[in-house]
Amino acid sequence: MAFDDFRLRNVPLLSRVGADRADELRTDVDAAIAGWRDALLLRVDRRNQVLIADGRVVLGSAAALGDRPPQDAVFLGKLTDGRHVWAIRADLEPPEDPTVQAEVLDLRRAGQIFDDVSAQLVATATALLNWHDNARFSAVDGMPTKPIKGGWARINPLTGHEEFPRIDPAIICLVHDGHDRAVLARQRMWPERLFSILAGFVEAGESFETCVVREIAEEVGLSVSNVQYLGSQPWPFPRSLMVGFHAIADPEQPFSFNDGEIAEAAWFTRDEIRAALEAGDWNSDRSSSRLLLPGSISIAREIIESWAYRD
Repeated sequence: MAFDDFRLRNVPLLSRVGADRADELRTDVDAAIAGWRDALLLRVDRRNQVLIADGRVVLGSAAALGDRPPQDAVFLGKLTDGRHVWAIRADLEPPEDPTVQAEVLDLRRAGQIFDDVSAQLVATATALLNWHDNARFSAVDGMPTKPIKGGWARINPLTGHEEFPRIDPAIICLVHDGHDRAVLARQRMWPERLFSILAGFVEAGESFETCVVREIAEEVGLSVSNVQYLGSQPWPFPRSLMVGFHAIADPEQPFSFNDGEIAEAAWFTRDEIRAALEAGDWNSDRSSSRLLLPGSISIAREIIESWAYRD
């Protein structure tokens, strides 16, 4: 494999597919009502926390809420056994099985322990419920809207105008020299020693690749080339889609922090980055480590690991 080329070793954790999204059921009211009796329910509280037991999200009985889905419930899909899964914003309740030992965690802290089904369900529920919390009035005329299509759209009852979940695309890019060094940077709001790769939101009228070039120049003053796509991951905090790239820059270029977001940046060798990866992540208590890197739930971690261990 060429030094200037690599691929992700694994699917990013929040990009895993575990359940059938069954989009054809979102507009089939009869099917939704028929499936509700045996459906499962995911509760997500106001802090985007869920109950987790043995690496799986705890799902309760949907029928306990009534004989049909409430208006604010969102349809997440169906499991391999055919049962429908819905989610609501609500206080968490103890598992229906009293022998189940569950803990309260959110996606940031538990994404790495989820199985594929749980990761998909919680990521989707978090994104949809966050959108509904902030989309109760039309962006066109300010009129109240109501959920339709299993929570996958909202409609203005007077005009019929439909609005759909908003997603903010953002690029995230590992800049390297084509050989043995890569750039890591620390945002001003982060504690000392916490570093990651560079990221930024895509602007109107801009391609992903153009955004990579612009954001890297704005954040650290480097001119990059050979921009290549790696993969993507939903990031529902609150509504982003992270699109991963890598690009090449000349280490002789000076850093220039032009937009004020970055406090410091440096070139690190592959050995230095490997040592930091082996020391843990941002949640680790590693006072002696020069670097603390992102946790495994983020695509940033997967990109860094894929580059560091590509040979």
